[in-house]
Amino acid sequence: MKYIISERQYKLLTEDEDRKILKLPGLEVFGDWEGLQAYLNKKGNPLFSISGDLILWATVIKSLDNLVSVEGKLDLANSEIESLKNLQYVGGSLDLDGTPIKYLDNLVSVGGTAYIRNTNITSLDNLKYVGGKLNLLRTPIESLNNLESVGGGLDLHGTEIESIDNLKSVGGYLDLSDTPLSKTTTEEEIRNQVKVKGQIYL
Repeated sequence: MKYIISERQYKLLTEDEDRKILKLPGLEVFGDWEGLQAYLNKKGNPLFSISGDLILWATVIKSLDNLVSVEGKLDLANSEIESLKNLQYVGGSLDLDGTPIKYLDNLVSVGGTAYIRNTNITSLDNLKYVGGKLNLLRTPIESLNNLESVGGGLDLHGTEIESIDNLKSVGGYLDLSDTPLSKTTTEEEIRNQVKVKGQIYL
């Protein structure tokens, strides 16, 4: 199989010798997911990052364990994804809506909106920053762990959340209605701990 790419794209297909991470352009360069997999197989299935978007909506892919970062958006909504264990950074939006994923493992930052609703997530693990909204509606999440900042609204309606842990700021609304935390805290107590720009729903 031959790959027809530009000089700029060729430069992106170079390996970082220090971190051993293959830097790749967007999926469209390879035609489709199968084309990308063929290329990665030839390279020995290394860790890799994507400089554009990675859209794998409603696919049967269960693992993206070698994916380290996506500069654009990562859309895995309604797919069968179960593991993203090396993913650390998404520059755009992240959509995991309706997937069976349980852990975010090493994910630290999402630049845009993060849709994690309708998943089996119980913990945000190492996630510290979300630039847009963070939607965790209808998840069994119990802890925000290391999460410090959400640029937009934070939706925890109907979850099992009991503590806001290390959360420092929310740029929009904070919805804690129908959660265990809503029964044990007051709006004043939350605002004393977290800078919430919008409404707080208990």
